Amino acid sequence: MNSLHLQRAFTTLLAAGVLAQPLAAGAQAAGDMTPPAQALPSLGDAGDMTPLLERKLGDAIARELLRDADYLDDAILGEYVDGIWHALLAGARARGELPADLDEGFAWRVMLGRDATINAFALPGGYLGLHTALIGVVRTRDELASVLAHELSHITQRHIARMLGRQSRQTPLIVAAILAGLVAGASNPQAGTALVMGGQAVGIQQQLNYSRDMEREADRIGLAIATQAGFRPEGFAAMFETLQNAQRLMDNGDWPYLRSHPLTTQRIADMRQREKINAPAVALPPDLQALLMAARARVLSRPGVDTLHAWANAPDSANFATLALPQRAAVLYAGALAQAQLRDLPKAERSAAALAGLVASDASAARQARLLQAELAILAGAPQRALQWLPAAASGGRGKAAAARDPQGSQQGRAELLLRAMAQTATGHARDAATALQVWISDHPLDAAAWQQLAAACNAQGQTLRALRAEGEAQVAQMDLQGAIDRFRAAQDHARQHPGNRADLIEASIIDARLRTVQEALRQQKQDEAQLP
Repeated sequence: MNSLHLQRAFTTLLAAGVLAQPLAAGAQAAGDMTPPAQALPSLGDAGDMTPLLERKLGDAIARELLRDADYLDDAILGEYVDGIWHALLAGARARGELPADLDEGFAWRVMLGRDATINAFALPGGYLGLHTALIGVVRTRDELASVLAHELSHITQRHIARMLGRQSRQTPLIVAAILAGLVAGASNPQAGTALVMGGQAVGIQQQLNYSRDMEREADRIGLAIATQAGFRPEGFAAMFETLQNAQRLMDNGDWPYLRSHPLTTQRIADMRQREKINAPAVALPPDLQALLMAARARVLSRPGVDTLHAWANAPDSANFATLALPQRAAVLYAGALAQAQLRDLPKAERSAAALAGLVASDASAARQARLLQAELAILAGAPQRALQWLPAAASGGRGKAAAARDPQGSQQGRAELLLRAMAQTATGHARDAATALQVWISDHPLDAAAWQQLAAACNAQGQTLRALRAEGEAQVAQMDLQGAIDRFRAAQDHARQHPGNRADLIEASIIDARLRTVQEALRQQKQDEAQLP
């Protein structure tokens, strides 16, 4: 999805503005602000691309991204991002920006990827790509909300379909070249880039000009959605300034995204002007939780051993005590996680304990510190100790989005659920883990990590048939239908060879039904892919 070959081809696609509309790519100036209560009309014509076709195209691309080695499903970071994302979706619905057909038919899924480039992009069908490096430079939730709101606006306004509709004659060639480039780029980045570029050679300048209009629209609507969702409008200009500073300080020649659409002082000034229309402009206060999540994102981006050593040693540096509290907290979090990756787990746990004491007065940050302590205890082979940092039970019904946007940080969410299930399975309480996971996946059937952890809990209880089914469901959640079929068939073989009790018979019947359903879905998927432009 990112620094690997697939993303190489995809960044070329982003630069041409054909299939995905970037935030950091930037527009120039934007128009006047419409009052938040008034929904803005969709500009332009989506042409012949229906929402259903757009979703199918997005699914085809998402399947490739999920197979990328740098795709990241991190329970803690993902919950944090999803909380902001779902709040923005609610804001878009409240403003009337989310038509019913898109709301019900699109995926509305944020996909995280390990990457050192600062990037975010919208995909067809309600998918959004977000690089860990971008999270790593964010200082507040409001800044990250500005990125997600901008990309959400690209989706709700159907900019992808509208852009393709502008060139209906070239669309089949463009889309075919894009998809071919994505696939070819997985094994040969040069070939993938060449295919994508070749398919976009006609009319590229006209598309770029049209893209700037879309960027202005996404800025305007995104700001309204973010403020409707309760985020501060100052986050937009602050985010643009952060991206501009990062480009200037970290430029290594590998910034096609920003080079194609450079950020400008004009865009920052426009956002400042809009903030004054809505409310007096004020500086954003420190956001401890955002700083901790930025530190986590930087470490998870795989920065290299030398950088990990530098972060691991930073809490012991001479100037550490001179830093402000938010900076010390971020240094301790990054240090603890880096120390864990370098296998110095005792030191990592000491750093995490120091962090917990430092941020105890901030509920959201304190929760993140507890999650880190539980994670490190599990890595250290002390799952029983990990349980003391986790709530007594995880709530499946309230959902990971509700947990992440709880301002007090007291909610029991997906992160607690998965960490506690791991600890319970390791301490002989796999049945309790399986029960909580089963409740969760009844509300979140596409949570691949939860299905995988349920498989581990079932295996620990000797429930091989249930474990095989859970592995198959995890593959479904990852959009690998052939992999799911293989696991369901393995479950059928096990059921025939090991006839069980009534519960096993019921499970075997469920597996038979799921196998037929997934086989039909795979046949339909192949038909859809054959019919794509």
